[in-house]
Formats: sequence, structure tokens, C-alpha cells
Amino acid sequence: MAGELTLLLQAASDGDEPALNRLVALLYVDLRRLARRIQSGRHNPTLDTTGLVHECYLRFLDSGQLAVNDRAHFFNLAARVMRQLLCDYARERLAAKRGGGAIRVELH
Repeated sequence: MAGELTLLLQAASDGDEPALNRLVALLYVDLRRLARRIQSGRHNPTLDTTGLVHECYLRFLDSGQLAVNDRAHFFNLAARVMRQLLCDYARERLAAKRGGGAIRVELH
């Protein structure tokens, strides 16, 4: 598996989307474990574990190229993306509390 993983990481780094799909499928259980650990200690997580892993995958797809060297680098990158996702969702929730999408009307 280590040899296959290295080949998939290299192919995903070159922008091969099927390789990224296979890579995420191989490491899905580990990504869920990582997401659960990142969310631990939060009383009301914005995203559940599965949602966080899927959003992370979508960010990887949107980036076009995934420049990673090895398995550890991949998981470090995934952890950073997951933390950024949680921050982004928290910002959106706080913006909504302040009237995020409300239409402002001036009174004269």
C-alpha cells in the first residue's frame, strides 16, 4: 500500500483527479479520525465529521494541484484545510448573527 500511496500522491500532485479520488478513498478512515480529533472539545461543531472530510475533499479538488511530498505532508495539509473550514463556517455563522444578508433601508 505504501508504494501505491506514493504513486497516488505524485499523480494527485500533478493534477490527476482520479488519483486524488483513489487517494481519498484509501485514506478516508484516517481522514475521518483526523476530523474527529480536530473537532474534539468543541461543544457545538459547525460541521459533523463526515461533512468536514467531504468539504476538505472539495477544497482539494478546487485547488487544481495538490503539492504534497508524502503521507505526513498530506495529513498536515488536510488538517490545516479542516481548521480553515471550521473557521470559515464560524465566521459565516457570526456574520449571520449580525444581520449578514439583511437588506438595509435608510430612514429619513
